[in-house]
Amino acid sequence: MRIAVLGGGNGSFAAAADMALAGHDTRLWRRDKQAVAEHNAAGKKILVKDFQGQREAVLSLVTNDIAEAVRDAELILCPAPAHAQADIAKTLAPHITDGQVIYLPPGTFGTMLFAQAMQAAGNKAKAAFAETGTLPWLTRKHGPFEVAVTVRAKRLPTGVFPLTLKDHALAVIDKAFPGVIEDCGDALSGALMNAGGIIHPPLITMNAGPLEHFDRWDIHKEGTQPSIRRVTDALDNERIAVREALGYGAPHFPLADHYAKEGDEWMYGRGSHDKLTDSGDWREHIVLTQHRYMLEDLRMGLSFLTSTGELTGVPTPLARGFLAIGGAIVGEDFMQTGRTLKTMGLSHLDKAGLQQLLRDGF
Repeated sequence: MRIAVLGGGNGSFAAAADMALAGHDTRLWRRDKQAVAEHNAAGKKILVKDFQGQREAVLSLVTNDIAEAVRDAELILCPAPAHAQADIAKTLAPHITDGQVIYLPPGTFGTMLFAQAMQAAGNKAKAAFAETGTLPWLTRKHGPFEVAVTVRAKRLPTGVFPLTLKDHALAVIDKAFPGVIEDCGDALSGALMNAGGIIHPPLITMNAGPLEHFDRWDIHKEGTQPSIRRVTDALDNERIAVREALGYGAPHFPLADHYAKEGDEWMYGRGSHDKLTDSGDWREHIVLTQHRYMLEDLRMGLSFLTSTGELTGVPTPLARGFLAIGGAIVGEDFMQTGRTLKTMGLSHLDKAGLQQLLRDGF
């Protein structure tokens, strides 16, 4: 099928490469005109390095014209960071057409931003917006047109907005990720599967000392110690409590399964944590005030969790604590600059009103 991939980062390159290697008509859109020109001059190719060795993926189109990229696409993939979603949504909104599925892996409730942008643009297309709990690839770019994929997701719990278009959306997404997509209901359920807002805030704040001391530090290896793991599990329990208060049932994909050697497989499957640390790609230089673990996962992920906790009456003390610590490090009030139901214009809705919107759309 025809697939458009939006963005030029790690996830977008992994997405474009995998979709092209699977035989799909794959178009890549990014804003950077110079990068687009250089990529076209290089033959629209992406070199993929994974456990199979090296392979070359050839894209159908590389462009900075989003209308050209998404024209007649069945699926639009946007693996961009959450803080880039609002701008991309506004750029995309006029060009969405009937039947298209926009998939955010992961989303942080970005599905609602994209749907709101389409509504604001006066676009009446019958389109579906979906999101899942993690990026489908543990991946890093190794060059301008080269990407290394350490692990591919085995389970992607996916929620859809509006819920009435769920069957269509999941069927389309399954063509791109066969045997991997799992129905988790509406888009808010999908948003509350987001693992980044659980795993990364404790790692980046509780490792702040070594991150600022050492030039390179692997928060997933030396930085993942038993005390930090206990905090991560407790933070994850807050997420699960919010999900249950909203009526979402298991499986909740607890982050503990990511590290476990038995029991239910997590999104990346068994042994993915060891593969990640063995790759060496996450031994990196992290600037606390600039890194996406802070500005996306902590600022947006935990402000959103706290906001939905307020809606349901579920206390989220650890999420609030990390928001306060992260905000102090960066010099912001993350509840004001992050992503909450209030900042998304949804604070006037009670739980029943929000659930009706999630089901029926605008």
